[in-house]
Amino acid sequence: MLAPLSFPRLDRCAPWFIPVLTIGVCLMVAFSRECQAAEPSPAQAILEELRGFREMGSVLYVAAHPDDENTQLIAYLARGRNYRTAYLSLTRGDGGQNVIGPELFEELGVIRTQELLAARRVDGGRQFFTRAIDFGYSKSAAETLRIWDRQQVVSDIVRVIRTFRPDVVIARFSPQGGGHGHHTASAILAVEAFKLAGDAKAFPEQIGELTAWQPKRILQNGGGFGRGGGGGGAPGAVRIEIGGDDPVSGEPLGAIAGRSRSMHKTQGFGNFGGGGGGPRSDSFTLLAGAPASKDILDGVDTTWGRVTGGAEVGTLAGEVIAKFDPKEPAASVPALLALKSKVATLPIDPVVVEKRRQLERIIQMCLGLVVETTVARAEVVPGEVLSLRHTATTSATVPVRWLGVRYPVTGRDTLEGIDLRPGQPATRDVSQTLPAASPLSQPYWLREDHPIGMYRVDAGSLIGRPENPPAFPVEHLFQVGGQTLVIPDEPVQLAAGTEKGETRHRLDVIPPVSLRYPSEVRLFAPGSERPVEVEVTAARAGVAGTLELDAPEGWTVVPTSRPFRLTAVGDRVRLAFHVKAPGKPASAEITARARVAGATSGNQRVVIEHAHIPRQLLQPLARVKAVALDLAIRGQRVGYLPGAGDRVAECLGEMGYEVKQLTGADLTEEGLRGLDAVVIGVRAYNVRSDLAAHLPALFAYVESGGTVVAQYNRPNGLRTGKLAPFDLRLSDARVTDENAPVTFLAPDHPALNTPNRITPADFDGWVQERGIYFPGTWDAHFTPIIASGDPGETPLKGGVLVAKHGRGYFVYTGLVWFRQLPEGVPGAYRFFANLVSLGK
Repeated sequence: MLAPLSFPRLDRCAPWFIPVLTIGVCLMVAFSRECQAAEPSPAQAILEELRGFREMGSVLYVAAHPDDENTQLIAYLARGRNYRTAYLSLTRGDGGQNVIGPELFEELGVIRTQELLAARRVDGGRQFFTRAIDFGYSKSAAETLRIWDRQQVVSDIVRVIRTFRPDVVIARFSPQGGGHGHHTASAILAVEAFKLAGDAKAFPEQIGELTAWQPKRILQNGGGFGRGGGGGGAPGAVRIEIGGDDPVSGEPLGAIAGRSRSMHKTQGFGNFGGGGGGPRSDSFTLLAGAPASKDILDGVDTTWGRVTGGAEVGTLAGEVIAKFDPKEPAASVPALLALKSKVATLPIDPVVVEKRRQLERIIQMCLGLVVETTVARAEVVPGEVLSLRHTATTSATVPVRWLGVRYPVTGRDTLEGIDLRPGQPATRDVSQTLPAASPLSQPYWLREDHPIGMYRVDAGSLIGRPENPPAFPVEHLFQVGGQTLVIPDEPVQLAAGTEKGETRHRLDVIPPVSLRYPSEVRLFAPGSERPVEVEVTAARAGVAGTLELDAPEGWTVVPTSRPFRLTAVGDRVRLAFHVKAPGKPASAEITARARVAGATSGNQRVVIEHAHIPRQLLQPLARVKAVALDLAIRGQRVGYLPGAGDRVAECLGEMGYEVKQLTGADLTEEGLRGLDAVVIGVRAYNVRSDLAAHLPALFAYVESGGTVVAQYNRPNGLRTGKLAPFDLRLSDARVTDENAPVTFLAPDHPALNTPNRITPADFDGWVQERGIYFPGTWDAHFTPIIASGDPGETPLKGGVLVAKHGRGYFVYTGLVWFRQLPEGVPGAYRFFANLVSLGK
């Protein structure tokens, strides 16, 4: 889906992301009520664009994750001073937690990418990324730089600097250390990149496509994430006032910053309050480059005078702003066309080229020129014909001629002049064929398998971009006053009937069928045979083919293939294969592929939908983690009370349990009757409003012989202080090294022996971390079962606490089962089975 059109500063949006401008009519529906509430008027949007065109200063803000950015500073620079302003987040937040759904890892990174884009639409900045992966909390920069490919990340930062060409770079964190290792590493690498970006001998493979660029200085921001307070700053630091109001809309910059930050909903900032328009200062400390004494852009020419022959452009732009009539924007078109002619004579420069595009968009806005390309459906199979409807409308009386439409993917044009008349839409119906070799839609950084620390992206033109360019770009050509305007566009499908009104779905390229394993993990006893099913769903009518499974050596699959035939779109069939595991414990990935009409595909269909971001379609390879392990369970029926979202219930089902989904209202004697155990989902004590009142009944269930396993919660934002039948207090302590040694504190306890005997080998192959937010203190009724700690730290004992209460057991565990079980970690299944089986 395209971004909502809320008239952001479009010179600060990446060209591949910029939707078509309009005036008077909003082409895109806002993705959040916050954005809708503050959408500027068309005249305000034009005036803000004009002020941005006149200014030539630029700033790049650098930090490690989504939500690290100082939205107050970005809003101040982008909307208060009208500078080209961008945020470079080294990662996409893939390793974080999710308070609004079950998506984790790569899926979470996709959501947080869109949350950052939504934030930039509010505060006026642009957004960039490197290929670095957020692999979870890191306690040192040294660890981070061992896991990230240091040279690749520096190369990516250099590429963004050379692409965006900032005058000043600002690092959010200190390179001296302290706190999250990703934070420190982001500053260390930003300084390295700052020193290399201007050297054409550094990363020479970028030169040609780009040119070397040396910013004036790099500073560390001593401010407070846009939440008020400027921070101290080192002696000699520059302090500037970043409060006040947006000079065009009059809205307090603090309020804008708060709305921007509220886009980070997966991190619990959905209700983040903004500041007002009062004073707010931030400090900036020099890290490298030329010193500054009064302002972060000291010594930088922020006018058009920095461009040879450009001084007149700045003067003319100022005149257009002074004479701009909000009631008649089209009156500015002649002066803007003269300005366009002047800019065309200037030397080629990346920023000047960007300004040319911005000026064309301003002219489009003043004309009230709206373009739109629609398709009947937003998903297309390679080789299919696209039936496109192009529409153009102008609200101005200025003569506008629609020259035609170009299609860069096919190399074909539709050229036939049409004179537009005010308020009367003109249409073109065109058929174009999507090339058979078109790649399937998938976020570009997820197209290849990758190591733990870095995404693999070979195409340099994609590195740094927040999202994919359009699958089928379109260019509209118009003639106005003897000059040509080129307006980029892409096909969308209009979708109605949602609470947000009409939405628009971007064009996605899909295979004729999608594949899906019912479970991400399939468990086997060593040497056993189990059916493995794959669901095949038709994206097109009358599709037929064969399905095959690929398994590594030692695993056998029968039959080698299964035929399928599906009549209508949406029809699905489950095809079963018999898979036999090796005779000893082992893990493997079993992939599926479909052969249809001579083409092969093996892709899932994963749709991510949240109200505050556009709908996202992911098409990863269809594969299941097959795990042969010695696993025993006790009990049959388990109740699962979901928290913020995880996939543990699905994993319990794969273990052999019958799982009943619970709500708070089910936590009664009657509702819990017949359950052998109850598992509480992650952060349930943080997010559920129906839990606290029913905890006495849950504790009574334990006392009468039941077992409860409560997974981790965050210590801040708890809805109750009574987490267990006995006192237990959470902390921020965690074990971030997934390979950290584990010591058994209660080796004879049933949790380590029944029905599976747990050994140190069961802690091999864990992913991302051991555990988070361990309890710091607990009642003597609790028995700590294990201890584990990061290198050089005292081992923590709160990872698994078990209390006998009456005839039953209450378990509180900070180990990250929600990561381990969906990843098919054998020892995690064995240990978790013991916890659920306690007392049976």
